Parts: sequence; C-alpha cells; structure tokens
Amino acid sequence: MSAVGNEPLARQALAFVLAGGRGSRLLELTDRRAKPAVYFGGKSRIIDFALSNAVNSGIRRIAVATQYKAHSLIRHLQMGWNFFRPERNESFDILPASQRVSENMWYVGTADAVYQNIDIIESHACRFIVVLAGDHIYKMDYEVMLRQHVESGADVTVGCLEMPRAESSGFGIMHIDENGWIQEFLEKPKDPPPMPGKPDVSLASMGIYVFNARFLFDQLKRDAEDPDSNHDFGKDIIPYLVKNGRAIAHQFSTSCVRSGSNNVAYWRDVGTVDAYWSANIDLTDVVPELDLFDRAWPIWSYAEITPPAKFVHDEESRRGQAVSSLVSGGCIISGASLRRSLLFTGVRINSYANVENAVIMPYVNVGRGARLKNVVIDRGVEIPEGLVVGEDPEFDAKRFRTTEQGISLITQPMIDGLNK
Repeated sequence: MSAVGNEPLARQALAFVLAGGRGSRLLELTDRRAKPAVYFGGKSRIIDFALSNAVNSGIRRIAVATQYKAHSLIRHLQMGWNFFRPERNESFDILPASQRVSENMWYVGTADAVYQNIDIIESHACRFIVVLAGDHIYKMDYEVMLRQHVESGADVTVGCLEMPRAESSGFGIMHIDENGWIQEFLEKPKDPPPMPGKPDVSLASMGIYVFNARFLFDQLKRDAEDPDSNHDFGKDIIPYLVKNGRAIAHQFSTSCVRSGSNNVAYWRDVGTVDAYWSANIDLTDVVPELDLFDRAWPIWSYAEITPPAKFVHDEESRRGQAVSSLVSGGCIISGASLRRSLLFTGVRINSYANVENAVIMPYVNVGRGARLKNVVIDRGVEIPEGLVVGEDPEFDAKRFRTTEQGISLITQPMIDGLNK
C-alpha cells in the first residue's frame, strides 16, 4: 500500500450525486417529485443526507444529476445549497438531463449520467470522483473511504453494508476475500453469498463508489461504446472492474458517523411507504438511532423562516399537546392531541383532533374532530373535519393507499375523491 499524508483527500474530490430516480415504490409520494426530493425528518429532504455527508467530510465540489420530475428537487437545491463560493475553490453544479450527447437521449443509466457530464467534471480538475446515491438516509465520513481507496491502490472502492442474508436479495451483493477484495458482484441474487466467517450475513452495495477521476473517465468512455451495456454502475461498470480490475469493499461500519453512546451503524433505504413511515416515526424515540441533534455532523438543508411552533387551548378534551413527537416551526396544535408523530413545517391541527403515529408533510391542515392513526399525509392536504383513519383497515383501503403494515398514505386527490 502507498502511504497517505495528512492532507485531507476530500479537498481533491468531487462528489457526483445521482438524484434522477422516481422511487416508484413510494407510490403517490413520488407522483410530483423525485425520491431524493421527498421530505424527511421534519425539515429536510432525503438528498440532504448525502449532500451533508459530502460537506461534513470536507468535499467542496459537488454535482447533482437530476431527471424525473426534477423541479421540486432543483428548487430545493437552489434555495438550500447555494452557499458554495468559487473563490474558495468550491462549486455546486445541478445537472438536469439535457440531451447533451444526443437530441433523443436522456440519462439512460447511472453511469451514463456521469458520462454525459464528463466535460463539466473535467473542468474542476479533481483527483477523485465519489459517486453517491441521493436517496438513502445515513451519516458517513467519505474521507475515511477515500483514504482506504488510496492506501489499497484499488481501481474502485465500493461502499458496503452488512445485512442479514435473508434480507439482502434485493441488493447488489459483494463476495469478498479475507482482505476485502471483491471476488464477485451479484445483482439481486436469489441466494446471496455470505461474508467470510459470517454465514448469516451478506455484504450489500450502498451505491457509493470512489474512483480516480481519469480512470473513471476511461471506463465510462469504454462503456459508452458498448452497445450491449445498460450504462449503469451496478449492472455494468462495477461487475466489469471486479472481473478485469481491482475492486475493494469499504465497510460502512468503519466510516459511519455515530454520536454519544450510540454504536449503531445507521443506514436506511426509505424506498417503500412502510419503510419511510417507520424511519420517520423512529425519530420520536427517546434516544433514536439517527441523531438529528448532533451539532458535530449537522444535516444541512433549506432553512425556511418560520415562527415557533404553537400549542394553544387548555380545556378538558380541548388541550393543545404533543407527546413523544417532533413538531417543526410554523405548526399550530390548536386544542388537539398529538402522540408519537412527526410534523413538518406549517402543519395545523385543529380542535378536538387526535393524531397518533403520523408523518405529516408541510402545510397540511387537519380539520376539527379528525382521528388519524398510522398515516403518512402528503404536502398541503386538507383533512376534512371528523375524518377517521386507522380504525377500520378495510374501510381505509377503499379510500386511501393502505400498505401491508396498515399505514395509510393520504394525498389531496384521495381526499377530493371522498365526495364523488
């Protein structure tokens, strides 16, 4: 291994964030926005976690590739991530699919999204490219991964996460040797291979890759000329390098950012409504596995100017109160009861309403006397007075999108359809 000095490698890196996917398993939540733009944690978007990791790791040159229904995402990036300064050798490029290669060709794969922007990336003269998925929730110091990449002399370093074999068939799985070198890459195998010495655990790809910039450009150009390629990192680039190059696995547990006494290597793919609801509701725990209060590793986002949250009325059965909940700025809990719920900006819950186990996106208005339990409510929905959800699963399923775990997703078109 070659020695690495004390200079932060992140300062020589560009983070390329892939944020063009819809995330169709989130159903109606992605009807109007891409998955990376979906709200999370009270005031953030999903993409803020990958971007915050990059900034907190010391990376000051970032590019974000967008495609599917990107307006909401682009607006968020423009408002919340406009603090980079060129005179400090910083940059933040938003790269929508714009037919740069051909007039009839959008981004056809994750690798193609980078390939179509090679000229822009080259202009930054970076030594390393860190390729990131923009749709996962986690905290990670990419500097640790960059140092492993340089010390190992690998062609590509792949961020990997240990998970039970029984749950890993939906991921790209790495078969590694005792030194971490990847021997085989399997895309969503029915029988995932175990890790060395851990028969019940597989090593799944996180969709995070580190390359030397020039090497990556050569590989992308080679792949672009292959008519049989999907032009995708997971399906094409990584398997090719496993067979024909030197690919090493980077264990997430070595670079995961923890806080306090929490030893959990937290990572979530909130790709389904159930997973999305669960990850948000878990934040209401007394000591959640994901610490949003860690000032040493903040989650940067667009900080909307709002008044403080307000709780009003103090009468029997009409008391504004919240228990085990997160309530964002601009919310008004007006004579209503809130329990184990997460409210985004500007939500209003009116008198005599009872809300439990709810994830409520910005500027929702919950009418008087409504009873809501086990719900995800999309932005700006007007909940009618007296609406009851979460007490009769069969009835809920006829009106709303109800998951296997009994979580009801509510959107405004669904509410509008109640009176038809």
